[in-house]
Amino acid sequence: MTDPEGRPDADPRDGSEGDGGDETPIDENERVNSTSADSSSGDAGDSTDGDSTDGDSDAPPIQLSRRRLFLGGTGGLVGVGAARAIYNTVLGYGEFGMGTNLLDQDLDPLVGERLEPSYDEAYAGARVWLADDGVVAVADDGDGSGYLRFDDADAEDAAAFDAELGLDGRLEALFVDAAALAADDYTLEYSQPAQFFDRLEAAEADARPEAVTAMRATWDRRVDPEVVEAFAGVDPTDTRALVHGLVEGFRAHTTYDVPRYVAGSIEDNVIFGAADLRARFEDDVDFESLAEADGTGIFCWELVHRSMEALHAVGAREQTVPVATCYVSDRRHKHAYTGVVSAVRRDGELRLPMTFVDYTYTTLYDDVRLTGVLGEGLAAYDSRHRADEIYW
Repeated sequence: MTDPEGRPDADPRDGSEGDGGDETPIDENERVNSTSADSSSGDAGDSTDGDSTDGDSDAPPIQLSRRRLFLGGTGGLVGVGAARAIYNTVLGYGEFGMGTNLLDQDLDPLVGERLEPSYDEAYAGARVWLADDGVVAVADDGDGSGYLRFDDADAEDAAAFDAELGLDGRLEALFVDAAALAADDYTLEYSQPAQFFDRLEAAEADARPEAVTAMRATWDRRVDPEVVEAFAGVDPTDTRALVHGLVEGFRAHTTYDVPRYVAGSIEDNVIFGAADLRARFEDDVDFESLAEADGTGIFCWELVHRSMEALHAVGAREQTVPVATCYVSDRRHKHAYTGVVSAVRRDGELRLPMTFVDYTYTTLYDDVRLTGVLGEGLAAYDSRHRADEIYW
């Protein structure tokens, strides 16, 4: 099941318009999959029934309730609408030579295109941050400061400065890995979630939490870890357990928003955007609201945002497997899911193991009681997912 979000969206980093069904991961009060005439909020919409008019048109208002739309709306998808809906949701993964999927795609350029490391941490009596072309560190007492530029300093310089400030190797690790990221000098390694965690748990000593922290960009530590633990039922420092705990949390507190899906299908494929039918079905979907309401309808991009927040709820150094996450947009199918990446050094080389998870399918399969037939639905590095844009 994919989301029929056909309106233009924006680059989550700068607010510029683009294609796909994305909502900004910077400010969730401003939906980026909206046209300039759409002022509805992605995470805080009006879910009550009411009138909907298209601009200044004299046409009678379209009145739809969640129940009426769910029971009767699907009939409008017959004919050309249904054909277009099938085209939008089913095809395009490589069938009949059309489209592609994660297993066939060259993902490296997409992963790296918008990867802009950001780091600003205080520890051991100093503040350390990434500048455009290097690492800056300033001791709290003013006794030491420095700016190590990637183009004229090396690992030995970073090690010496790290020792001078007593930073226990963290500045040195950041400098070396950030320089590699800036130069695209790293190797991406893709796998399904089980293999991803198996490999990283076995390579714990090689973990690079400073690099992971830098890849988290603006999403780092935005949600109270206790809120995440209450929602998912697991300690958020246990990364593998949290990935699976979110499955159970979303199943317990949300449902896939079929009425909003049907509304979007009618809007996109039958009335071709003549009215905004989705907005009336949107609810608050922050963690606190989900836990309080139970059974809230939720869409793919909202599940991505919650999973990113949860997996960044504690610092990378506190996690059993340090991870950063990204928002993966499939414009072709108007769908979104979560990318999960870590960092290790092996034989002197920075490697970024990466996997993909889809909480839309885990929630939907449970809603329709088909997990016994279709499986859990979490693993997304397969031939039924594709990526057009990746945002960090």
